[in-house]
Amino acid sequence: MENKTNHSKGLKNKEIILKELLSKTLVIFIGVGIIAGFAFGIYLIDVKNTSQLSFVEGSSISIVTEKFDFKKGEAIKIKIINSGTTPLTFTDASYGLRITGLSGILMYTPVSAQVISHLESGDEVEFLWDQIKNDGDVALEGLYKISAKGMDTDQNTVEKSTTITIWK
Repeated sequence: MENKTNHSKGLKNKEIILKELLSKTLVIFIGVGIIAGFAFGIYLIDVKNTSQLSFVEGSSISIVTEKFDFKKGEAIKIKIINSGTTPLTFTDASYGLRITGLSGILMYTPVSAQVISHLESGDEVEFLWDQIKNDGDVALEGLYKISAKGMDTDQNTVEKSTTITIWK
């Protein structure tokens, strides 16, 4: 009889230890989740930079969209602005505009003539993207990188990018 009582006490002790272990594990998992969410939030703040336009001394280019989040199928107005004090030169009439997925896969470049284009300080050019990719398919929901690249008078590359999100 006494052996059964000791056995019952042993089982209860094991149950208590197991419950304590499970509660500690739960606290650890919740803590890891909070830290992971915080780290992902910092990453998104870095990826979705909101400083699109800033004028500087020297060479600079800016890409401006009217907002950062677009509905699927909504036209996206993109302005490329020479936000520096030196003229910029581009190899074609698209002003180096490229829209890629975050992985770098090219989604869209405007059809343009292979002519040298220029943007003087403060000048801007506007493009409208209807969310149709170069292959004719509609762009899916997700994050996209819009970039433009040109050359300054010293033949240095001047490049800028911004990210947008297309939602369902």
